[in-house]
Amino acid sequence: MPEHYDVVVVGGGIHGVGVAQAAACAGHSVLLLEKNGLAAGTSSRSSKLIHGGLRYLEDNHFGLVRENLQERTILLKIAPELVRMRSFHIPVYPETTRRPLALRAGLMLYAVLSGFGQGSHFRKLRHNEWGDLDGLETQGLQAVYQYHDAQTDDAALTRAVMRSAERFGAELVCPAEFLAAQIHARQCEVQYRANGVDKHCTTHALVNAGGPWVDSVDSRISPSLASVPMELVQGTHLILEGPLSAGCYYMEAPCDHRAVFLLPWGNSCMLGTTEKPYTGNPAGVHPLDEEISYLLDVLHHYFPQRPDRIIEMFSGLRVLPLDKGAAFSRSRETTLSVDRESQPRVVSIYGGKLSGYRATAQKVMQCLANSLPQRKQIARTSDVTLVPVD
Repeated sequence: MPEHYDVVVVGGGIHGVGVAQAAACAGHSVLLLEKNGLAAGTSSRSSKLIHGGLRYLEDNHFGLVRENLQERTILLKIAPELVRMRSFHIPVYPETTRRPLALRAGLMLYAVLSGFGQGSHFRKLRHNEWGDLDGLETQGLQAVYQYHDAQTDDAALTRAVMRSAERFGAELVCPAEFLAAQIHARQCEVQYRANGVDKHCTTHALVNAGGPWVDSVDSRISPSLASVPMELVQGTHLILEGPLSAGCYYMEAPCDHRAVFLLPWGNSCMLGTTEKPYTGNPAGVHPLDEEISYLLDVLHHYFPQRPDRIIEMFSGLRVLPLDKGAAFSRSRETTLSVDRESQPRVVSIYGGKLSGYRATAQKVMQCLANSLPQRKQIARTSDVTLVPVD
């Protein structure tokens, strides 16, 4: 007889491990299959921010911002060694499209949506403080607003969540390639390859957390699932020589007014990100010359004296809803696709934010509530401390 699990998860990124932890904490037997390594894809190539997303307020995504700010509060509590508050600075020049009145209103709303919790305060820096801002260009500078958000090591957070899931009984098989799944009336039969050996198991529920590979995973499930119109959007980051002492910078790219961040990253700094539609195998994503030029142009505009020597660079892929509009203004809401509304056997996760991984996992579990056997709750993920994995 094949092994049986309550939940099988495909994908070892932050959303996959988040679901594995939530299911294990709910008392379910869990198997997670990961082909390459934990956080091998997008979950190690993000902007590494745990934030509400200040810019999402411009597109009226208030629910998303509120949820992510609530998750920020939880993660600051349960993962103090992995998630830390940082000061962010928004410089305003004559050509800046987001004017001081709009910025103040947005920052006030951001504080309100956070429940006026930790890090909700903001202020306008005094003129005599501008010289402490890591060489920020002061010619034409009209104002600098300071607010607070959180930063993490995305790969380390992913590993910590998986370790927590394992402590509650979840099993990780890596490397393991998902081969196929057959949906039956009450369960799924899953086929996978581990260490060159083909194996199979059965499960009450299969969760596709493939990230940029979500469609590829869905295509191996039969009967076929309804596809979700989506697009892969590439984001590139550069790791540059030289640390930052004053915190993080939220800049407006001069050419298209997109948000670009300059963030501390150890003894270096990280500059990102871009938004360029991507087609092809997600494994082939890499920084493009035009993206590198775009980011360095932003750096030179705001920090003309800073070194621009690139130490490292990487690209990740966002899964965004297919739309004619610019990627910058599209929703970052997570979409859950199911094989059937009543007692789904398969849930596929499209999109999602690093900040909201835990909330997404809770939504997946709610979606599967009528599909899974009753188990005794062991713990709640909002109370489980996450510690770095050695």
